[in-house]
Amino acid sequence: MIDAQSVAQLRAQTGAGIMDCRKALEETNGDFEKAVDALRKRGQKVAAAKSSRETNEGLVHAYIHSNGKTGAMIEVLCETDFVARNEQFQNFCHDIALHIAAANPLYLRIEDVPEEVIAREKDIYLEQMAGENKPDEIKAKIIDGKFAKYYGDVCLMKQAFIKDDTMTIEQVIEEQIAKTGENIQIKRFARFAL
Repeated sequence: MIDAQSVAQLRAQTGAGIMDCRKALEETNGDFEKAVDALRKRGQKVAAAKSSRETNEGLVHAYIHSNGKTGAMIEVLCETDFVARNEQFQNFCHDIALHIAAANPLYLRIEDVPEEVIAREKDIYLEQMAGENKPDEIKAKIIDGKFAKYYGDVCLMKQAFIKDDTMTIEQVIEEQIAKTGENIQIKRFARFAL
């Protein structure tokens, strides 16, 4: 039997609906951590289903660090003005802008990294392994791993979220989509620093 207190606690932590929380707890026999994971997985499915819906509303949010020397501006799109005016959505935009100011991403997505940058990085990786006597398929896996790390450093969507490094920004957005029930997209961002 799942008690109301457990459901309320899960709802407070995840922002998911009451029935979704109860169902997740029932599916996991009351295991709180597994229920959180189940809700996150469901959120990814919801995000994928909503990704084709148009985003014509949203918010431009600016964050300036307390020292006045670093800041970020972000444009986040959603489907309705109702969500754009919601405090939860505004806090989400603030957190992403704060992350940008702190983590200094260079690109929004992997697809935004210019081909010449990718070619230069690949040349560096190949030169680093030039003296090593390893099979080509092993070298290819090493290069893939280096690129995954590189993208995690320079692409906003692949960066570990500064407030919860167990999640990428992409996963934080998927979680927000599950909470709001709307498609949410980061359109663009800018970071400023003295």
